[in-house]
Amino acid sequence: MGWMQGGVSAEDRLDMADSGRVLRRAFRMLGRYRRGLLAALALLVVWTSALLAGPILVRTAIDRGIRAQDESTLNTTVIGYLVVAFVAYATYRAGIITLARVGEGFLRDLRNRVFAKMLRQSMSYYDRTKAGVLVSRMTSDIDSLAELVQYGLLMFVSAILLLSGSIIVLVVLSWQLFLVLLVILPVIIPASIKFKRDANEAYLQVRDSIAGTLSSLQEGFSGVRVVQAFAREEVEAHRFSQTNFGLYQSHMQSVKVAAWYLPIIDFAGVFTTGLTVGVGGWMVRTDRLTTGTVVAFVLLLSNLFEPVQQLSQLFNMVQSGTASLAKLFELLDSEIEVHERPGSVDLPASGDIEVDGLEFAYGGGSPVLAGIDLVVPNGERLALVGPTGAGKSTLAKLMARLYDPVDGRVQFAGVDLRDASLASLRERIVVVPQEGFLFDGTVADNIRVARPTASDADIEAALRRIGAWESVAGLPEGIHTEVRERGSRLSAGERQLVSLTRAALVDPAVLVLDEATSSLDPGTEVLVEGAMEALMADRTVIVIAHRLSTSERADRVGVVDDGQLRELGSHDELVAQGGAYAALFAAWEQGLAGSTPSEQV
Repeated sequence: MGWMQGGVSAEDRLDMADSGRVLRRAFRMLGRYRRGLLAALALLVVWTSALLAGPILVRTAIDRGIRAQDESTLNTTVIGYLVVAFVAYATYRAGIITLARVGEGFLRDLRNRVFAKMLRQSMSYYDRTKAGVLVSRMTSDIDSLAELVQYGLLMFVSAILLLSGSIIVLVVLSWQLFLVLLVILPVIIPASIKFKRDANEAYLQVRDSIAGTLSSLQEGFSGVRVVQAFAREEVEAHRFSQTNFGLYQSHMQSVKVAAWYLPIIDFAGVFTTGLTVGVGGWMVRTDRLTTGTVVAFVLLLSNLFEPVQQLSQLFNMVQSGTASLAKLFELLDSEIEVHERPGSVDLPASGDIEVDGLEFAYGGGSPVLAGIDLVVPNGERLALVGPTGAGKSTLAKLMARLYDPVDGRVQFAGVDLRDASLASLRERIVVVPQEGFLFDGTVADNIRVARPTASDADIEAALRRIGAWESVAGLPEGIHTEVRERGSRLSAGERQLVSLTRAALVDPAVLVLDEATSSLDPGTEVLVEGAMEALMADRTVIVIAHRLSTSERADRVGVVDDGQLRELGSHDELVAQGGAYAALFAAWEQGLAGSTPSEQV
């Protein structure tokens, strides 16, 4: 059922004022397509005029051609009818294409703006926003708008033009006969209001049922190993059958709503046609109307009731599209927290990192870091250790300005990172995540993520710098090997080498490194460890150490616990103090005593 496409959940339903604001903003965005809109409107006006001219020509053919037996007039009107029929076809086709071009151009611009805004959002935005919600903005919300643009806009403009044009022509033909048609309004108006209300409620049920069915389906597929391991196939199939039956019932309810309303509109058309023929026939006999006028009146009646039906069906589509637009505008209006300030400056080529009174909380919650003071001299290697959730990763990300602190500041060479240009910031301080993410493309394409202008020779030099050239050159097509989606063609170690090469290509002053060798096999781990050591040479390094062998090789170790920097010093100094780090190191050494040699790397 076309009228059931699109919809909006109860919590996303907008009131009239909000809907008006959203639509006005959308029309402002359509300003660049003003010429296309005017062209489409002009074409649809011509189409409407051609449709309305057909019955007028029929009236002329009957009254002045057939009844008066004027062959010339009859032939002229027949030719005229064929001409307006062709004009109606040509202009409607052109109007559809022109309006679709405007709508699709608007959607293309909106997709680009939304995606660009998503890419500029800070990490804190992604911490508090589910990935599924963001994907739905680019899929279901855009799809809802696409339906409105492709069908709803055309349906709305053509229905309004046809309805208003038909009323004007009917009144001009015979205002007395038009008054007869008003007797059906007490049926049409309440039925249309009831239909809009019932159709909306029915679709909300359908949408909820679809969500439940998809959730059950996804859960079944995702947990298929557990299902088969415990022989729960029949149980899960029965559970899905229940949710699927609920969807069936929801769809049937929506069909019942349509089955109640659509015949009423059809009946109204049939009833008014009969009434028009009866009253019109009486007026013809009393010489108040001509036969051609009555025939034209009957032909025009279909142009009166079809638009009413279309406008009623358009209600859910408009409501759904407006709600989707509101959510997309909300995303476009969201503040970018880590942004480039006006008058930003480029960071110096090198310098110390200073952390002063640093405090941070996620999403306005309780602080996860508080009172952090730290100086990392140029060229020092600092290892951050501590229990899971202590705040060491957050501290490292703040030192790279992936987040902005709630209080305090982070400086590089005396420049507050919030005053630095983002381009220079990302050149001076580079973060290598624990798992290197690869995009679909070649190895070279993925390394060029760090510097798009890099040549193949630059990439080879970066690979050689970290000792990874032989490993990558041994791939089927070398650096031009396709990695496939998420790098599935490469091993975990090879993916990490690509990630490290990106950093080598930039050659930053500061490297923030999330140690990432725990899931690698021993041979690959040695290769990646060697690449990491080569990459860390001659630069400031802040490494989030998961293994204390890394902290043992660092110049200094910072122990982060419960959001505070509890201890700071060299490995030997902290072990000698007998504090938290000494306890961690002793526990780690004890764990190594019972591990295999491959686990001790």
